[in-house]
Amino acid sequence: MFVSHIDEIEKKHIASPAVKAVEKQVLVGPAQGWEDYVMRRFVLGPHGYAPRHRHNWPHIMYVLEGNGILFLEGKEYDLQLGSVSYVPSEADHQVRNATEQPFVFICIVPKHGDV
Repeated sequence: MFVSHIDEIEKKHIASPAVKAVEKQVLVGPAQGWEDYVMRRFVLGPHGYAPRHRHNWPHIMYVLEGNGILFLEGKEYDLQLGSVSYVPSEADHQVRNATEQPFVFICIVPKHGDV
C-alpha cells in the first residue's frame, strides 16, 4: 500500500542539451508497489520541451494544467486541461510547452520505459 502527496515526492530536473525546463516526479511505480507500470508527473516550464524521440514502449498522457503541443508522427496536436493521448511504441513524438505558464501532465509507461 502507498499513500502520499505530490508535495512529498521528489522532483528531478532533467538536464540535457535536448531538453529544456523539464521537471519529473515518479508518483507511483515498482518502489510503491505497482510492479508493471510507472506513473510520472511532468512539469514543463515556459517554452520547455522534451526531446523528439521514439522508443519501444507505449505511453499515455493526461494533461493537468496549461497548454502544450504533442508532435506525433508528423502531426501536431494542441493539448490542454483534460486532454488525453496514447503514443504507440516506436512512434516519433515530442511534447512542448506552448506558453509562458507551466504545462503539467501525467505520463504512464511500462516499468522498462521509465528511463
